[in-house]
Amino acid sequence: MTLNQTIAKRLNIPLNKVKNTVELLQNDNTVPFIARYRKEVTGNLDEEQIRNIQEELDRLSKLEERRQAILQSVEEQGKMTDELRAAFLAADTLTALEDLYQPYRPKRRTRAMIAREKGLEPLAKMILDQLITSQSMDAIVAPFLSEDVPDLDTALAGAKDIVAEEISENASVRQTTREKAAQFGKVTSLKIPDAVDERGTYESYYQFDAPVKYIKPHQVLAINRGENEKILRVGVQINDDDWWAAIYSAFKFDRRSIFIDSLIEAAEDSAKRLLLPAIERDIRRSLTETAEDHAIQLFANNLRALLTQPPLADQVVLAIDPGFRTGSKFVVIDTTGKVLATGTIYPHPPQNKKAEARAIIENMVAEYSVTLIVIGNGTASRETEQFVAEITKSHQGLNYLITSEAGASVYSASKLARKEFPDLDVSIRGAISIGRRVQDPLAELVKIDPKSIGVGLYQHDVDPSKLSNTLDQVVESVVNAVGVEVNTASPTLLTHVSGIGPSLAEKLVQHREANGAFHTREDIRNVPGMGPKTFEQAAGFLRIRDGENPLDATAIHPESYPVATQVLQKIDLAETANSSERVRAVEAFKKQSKLNKLAEELNAGLLTLEDIFEEIARPGRDPREDLPKPILRKDVLSMDDLAPGMQLKGTIRNVVDFGAFIDIGVKTDGLLHRSRIPNHVQIQLGDIINVTILSIDRERNRIALDMKEA
Repeated sequence: MTLNQTIAKRLNIPLNKVKNTVELLQNDNTVPFIARYRKEVTGNLDEEQIRNIQEELDRLSKLEERRQAILQSVEEQGKMTDELRAAFLAADTLTALEDLYQPYRPKRRTRAMIAREKGLEPLAKMILDQLITSQSMDAIVAPFLSEDVPDLDTALAGAKDIVAEEISENASVRQTTREKAAQFGKVTSLKIPDAVDERGTYESYYQFDAPVKYIKPHQVLAINRGENEKILRVGVQINDDDWWAAIYSAFKFDRRSIFIDSLIEAAEDSAKRLLLPAIERDIRRSLTETAEDHAIQLFANNLRALLTQPPLADQVVLAIDPGFRTGSKFVVIDTTGKVLATGTIYPHPPQNKKAEARAIIENMVAEYSVTLIVIGNGTASRETEQFVAEITKSHQGLNYLITSEAGASVYSASKLARKEFPDLDVSIRGAISIGRRVQDPLAELVKIDPKSIGVGLYQHDVDPSKLSNTLDQVVESVVNAVGVEVNTASPTLLTHVSGIGPSLAEKLVQHREANGAFHTREDIRNVPGMGPKTFEQAAGFLRIRDGENPLDATAIHPESYPVATQVLQKIDLAETANSSERVRAVEAFKKQSKLNKLAEELNAGLLTLEDIFEEIARPGRDPREDLPKPILRKDVLSMDDLAPGMQLKGTIRNVVDFGAFIDIGVKTDGLLHRSRIPNHVQIQLGDIINVTILSIDRERNRIALDMKEA
């Protein structure tokens, strides 16, 4: 099969779509660009399908690279045969390739090597061939005796070492044993007798076993961590019948042979000493990779949901980074994110200057017309919420919300934060991050390493490079789906725009600062380093609001402006038309027009034409605006206010394997177990849902929730 055929078969995508997409990827087009602006070429594949093709392309490239290295190695050893070459060329996974290469892999000095050096390979061949003879064992072995092989037992032991290695390196034996282990094996863990698990973190795994095919990803990562911390001993149990079946199917055992017992003994030694440890490593590696992929995907889904939370851009925000001893830092920022005032209050112990703190906050609210108080969810957050709720209750039009402060301290100490706010204290910078991430979560959170945002589970247990790569893809995807205002965006935000990257992002900002705002997308071509290919990849995702050309504020690509201009002329839309009038006019035109015919007339793809209509109806639409806004609160609940059966609205703060944690406005997030989520309901971080309180455990500070269907 060709490369494209392999990808098409594996991903179940039509061959022509794969072929066209691979060509686009190999010509240095980005995934967001292909998904948005090359729909006709790909047959309208979505971004996930295109990324899957890209990943499969990378996997096959690495497989081919490894195949060539193996072929060269075996050739250099002088052991290549036509049959072996055909097997190497037919291997379609790295595991299959490595199984075939196992006998030829350079290895440390083994017992089998030493036996070969002593001239015992012909004797080993007799064992493998199950020689049938009337000769005695002494007579057969006599020619192999020497100074290094003084007696029959030594000779047979060496020959069996060779046989054991050959059995363990047989590709068929390895594959069959691996398949049987995956199907019928068990993962086990036991507590190491003298190990200290102070907090009982791994108590569930002190005497644990689970079928390989049913063990859950979080269990795999937990026992891996317990093993690394030297608390657990982990293994894979493989049934004797399973590995014996694999060996029997690949090797001849003949009861008439003088060497039948030698072959059985060699097979048992091979399994215990060589084969099973190797298969156990393979199984655990495979389970770990699957578990890591699952954990990374969960993290990625949570990150996407967090980055796509709707902005509260029309709010003047007073953001508080709560604290006890060192006080609570606050900042006031206007609707554009500009810092208007900063300070510190001490409403909590040990200072207890509550009245003074209230006066300061109320002065800020009055002076700057603050509409929203944002509280970080770290130390002293619920105490600060009680304090703030007393203020919001007495001010009409003033609300508060609690937001995650994860990553704020990382940002506040970063080079970027020092550059943005060189004269402000590190703790004040943290408060700015907390406030701005409510006004525009995407613009602010891209400044923080995604791993520090705090929406992952087991993020320290997975492959760091794979995690970073996946999270970077999520950020790239969201940034380009939303679009970036090129005249106000930070270098960090611009970095993630299709085709740009860190260096060009800095040049864009430098050009903007030196020459003033960009008036048209064409002006962007003047930025040093912005070549034709880069402009093609980036232009559609860069927006210019209030520029000379209204199309520059939309997601319509400049290459489609001639078509868009003709469409606008045909619709005859008034420049003063409001959003609802635009939608009605576009829908009316689409109803009376035959889109296929219009696409042909305008020499445009039908899918591109549909996108143009969508942008004309809602120019520069921010997809985040369609999502429910965060819950703004005026008053505070406590655990004592809660009772089973109470129905509340809550915000999903984190999604994990076993369910979701829901902020219902008290100090502790409630747990919505996955068994309490209706099968047809898909949840994600940031969703606002109706929940019912199932139970409250005040001693353990736990709240169990049920999902109330709308």
